[in-house]
This record gives sequence, structure tokens and C-alpha cells, in this order.
Amino acid sequence: MANVKIKPIGDRVLVEHIEEKEQVRGGIIIPDSAKEKPQEAKVIALGTGKKDENGKVIAFEVKVGDMVLISKYGGTEVKLGEKKYTLVREDDILGVVG
Repeated sequence: MANVKIKPIGDRVLVEHIEEKEQVRGGIIIPDSAKEKPQEAKVIALGTGKKDENGKVIAFEVKVGDMVLISKYGGTEVKLGEKKYTLVREDDILGVVG
């Protein structure tokens, strides 16, 4: 796990977005405020796990280090120092890349 001071709880997963290269279209640089949030991210930390009706913890389908696709509008963005992370529920993860 990266040296991040956030430990997700429940079925939440902490991810770091993989920034796309700066887009230049027709010589115009698109500002950050106009760019779409990237959907590809790296799993940084896993929560404590979701529990079933009997109290048994359900294992995560992703692991730390996985590259994943997350839903475009899912999660909550957090900033630690200069890095931006997103806390998403495991349900907001659409799939594992590669």
C-alpha cells in the first residue's frame, strides 16, 4: 500500500486516477476544468469489507495495485498534499484493466 493516511471502511476502495496526457486539439490546450474526469484508476487501499446478513465479511474482487475502470460520476474526491484520490464503493468499479 502506498504511504497514504486514509483507510477506507466498509466496501469502499481508495483509488488514484491515472491522468491522461494533456490534450491539445488544433493547437488549443484544454484546461483542467473542461476535461472529463478520467475513468482509469489504480487501487491504493481497500476498506474493511462489506458484510452479508450473517455478519461474514465478503471478500473484495479487486486488490491493491489493480488498474480499474470506475464509473464517471462515482465516488468522493479527496486531496492529500498535492495528490488527488477518490473513494468509491466497490459497486462503482466497472472492471479490472488487463
